[in-house]
Amino acid sequence: MKFALAAFFIAVALLCGLLAASDPAPAARQARVAKPPIALWPIPFGPKRKREMAEYSLKHYGERTWRLRHPHVIVEHMAQASSVAAVHNTFAPDVPDVELHELPNVCSHFVIGSSGRTFRLVNLRTRCRHTVGLNWTAIGIEHVGYADSDALHNHRELHASLRLTQWLRCKFHIRVHDVIGHAESLSSPYHRELVPSLRHQTHGDWKHASMQIYRRKLRRLGPCPG
Repeated sequence: MKFALAAFFIAVALLCGLLAASDPAPAARQARVAKPPIALWPIPFGPKRKREMAEYSLKHYGERTWRLRHPHVIVEHMAQASSVAAVHNTFAPDVPDVELHELPNVCSHFVIGSSGRTFRLVNLRTRCRHTVGLNWTAIGIEHVGYADSDALHNHRELHASLRLTQWLRCKFHIRVHDVIGHAESLSSPYHRELVPSLRHQTHGDWKHASMQIYRRKLRRLGPCPG
């Protein structure tokens, strides 16, 4: 009887070992894209600014909320600024923006410096005003510089940008073709805008040709694990 029980337990152990060896899923589930180094430099985004963001969302998207839930898009921007500090100082005061004169002030979630250092300015659960028609579902990334080439030709800035974007898109299950430049905003399937005068409003930074290069480099980082 003892020998029979021992043989039974040995058989069960061997079977479990074989099943574990033949199923790579646990390892795949554990795999993650490494989070890049991100320094925190938050801009003020208190209750007043959140209320303004909720009212902005109601006016432009038909929903009164400041929360960013399940983002579907990542928008790349050129900051039209020479330093991270200049970007931070532009976004920090809660004043009407100089272009559309609305509250809250514009902002993006991240800014990447020419040295490649990355800063998070706004919590990823909070909406930012960075792309008309997409603020309800988009994460914004600013790059220090004035032209697309300033980021594309700066190895450290571009490397940091690709690492951040890859981590974000894998974290939120965002497809590569939904990583867009600001200039591509109108072509996004997620674009929606209730204010008629703004339905065709966009910017010229990160043109389609630049983003084709960027997305090609992003794809070289490989698919998201799991």
